[in-house]
Order: sequence, then C-alpha cells, then structure tokens
Amino acid sequence: MAITVQNFIKLANFYNQTAKTMSAICVNKGGIPMENYVGRFFAADVLEFVVEYGERLVKSSKDVSPDVVAVLERFRAQFEHVRDLTTPSQKPIYEMTLEEFEKVMNI
Repeated sequence: MAITVQNFIKLANFYNQTAKTMSAICVNKGGIPMENYVGRFFAADVLEFVVEYGERLVKSSKDVSPDVVAVLERFRAQFEHVRDLTTPSQKPIYEMTLEEFEKVMNI
C-alpha cells in the first residue's frame, strides 16, 4: 500500500467506523462499559496502525496538509490513552510475565 493522504483518510475512516460500531454494540448489549468490551483490543491495534501510518506519511511527504497533521495529532492523543491495550509484538504467551498475561486476558 502506497503511503498517501488518501490511504490515511481511508484508515482513519475505518477506525472511526469501528469505534462507532463498538459503541453501538455496547449499547445494544445492555450498556456494557467500553472498557469491558472485548473488541477494545482490536480497536487499540487499529488505532496504533493508523498513528504509525500517519507518522510515516508525515515523514515521507513534505506537503501534508495541516488538517491531516491535526487529525494525526488527535489520533496520537487518543492512542496514548489505550497504548497498554495493544497486542504485544511477537511475544509468545509462555514468555509473558503474569501481569502481562493478565492484562492481555483482561483478568
């Protein structure tokens, strides 16, 4: 996938639609809190990907619109709140500490 503003916008829209759908699911299932919804891990991973893609876009292109940079900053701020929910990179379960395993399994 080429690193373009259009692709960043598509990814940002995908994340926004995912968040809206998750909210609707939580309401539909009796108002469960978002922090108890199992899909929050997927949403955090998607947000991490969107932020990383946006950072690569800004690095590789000098003529990125200030509006796109502002959207990236908003996503980066959101990501800071959910950073601990992202999937650990290539770390097998048997190498995790008990705390890491409990966090991943939401125990």
